[in-house]
Amino acid sequence: MISHLSGAVTAAGPTWVVLDVHGIGIKVLCPPATAASARIDQPMTLQTSLVVREDSLTLYGFVEADDRDAFELVQTASGVGPKLAAAIMSVLDASQLAAAISGEDESTLCRVPGIGRKGAAKMILELKDKMETFVPGGTASVGTSQPVAAWREQVADGLIGLGWSTKDAEKAVEEVAALKEADPSMTIGNLMRAALRSLAR
Repeated sequence: MISHLSGAVTAAGPTWVVLDVHGIGIKVLCPPATAASARIDQPMTLQTSLVVREDSLTLYGFVEADDRDAFELVQTASGVGPKLAAAIMSVLDASQLAAAISGEDESTLCRVPGIGRKGAAKMILELKDKMETFVPGGTASVGTSQPVAAWREQVADGLIGLGWSTKDAEKAVEEVAALKEADPSMTIGNLMRAALRSLAR
C-alpha cells in the first residue's frame, strides 16, 4: 500500500494533482481545496490511500493523515464507495465528521452531495463506534494562509471545478469572506468546506 507521496507538482486540476516522484508522474485524486492549493513546480506531500479495482488502481490523497484514515474508515459503511467518501472528505474534515457521527447530526452529513437522511442515519448507526479515534475539535490544515485575492481565486476555482457556476462560486466566496476576516489564518481547506456548506443550504 502507498501511504504517502512527496514530489514536485507537475500538473493540477479541480480534483487532482500530478506529483513527480523520482521521475515518475503519479496522478492523485484529492479534495478541491487540496488541488487548489497545489502550485506547479512546488513540492507537495500527500497522505494517500490506494483503491484497487479489477480495471484500475486509483490513489486518493489528503494533506492530513487523519483525513486519509477517515476516508478509508467511512467506506466500511454500507453504500459508501471511494467517490462518496471523497465527497464527504471534501466537505468535512476527520474531526468534523467524527463530531457529526458521534453527535448523530444528520443535517451536517446531508450537506454532502449524494447523502440523504436515510444514508446519513445508516452511516451514524454503522460508524458511531468506529470514529472515536478522531477527536472532535481538531482541524485539518490545507496549505497556509493566503493573501486575500489568492484565497478568493483558489476557493472560486475549486467550486467551479466541482461543477458550480461562476455566479454561485462568487456568491459562496462572499459568504465565507466574513470568516476569513474574523480569522485571517483560516486555511484554504476550511474556507472551501465552508463555501461548500453554504452552497448546500
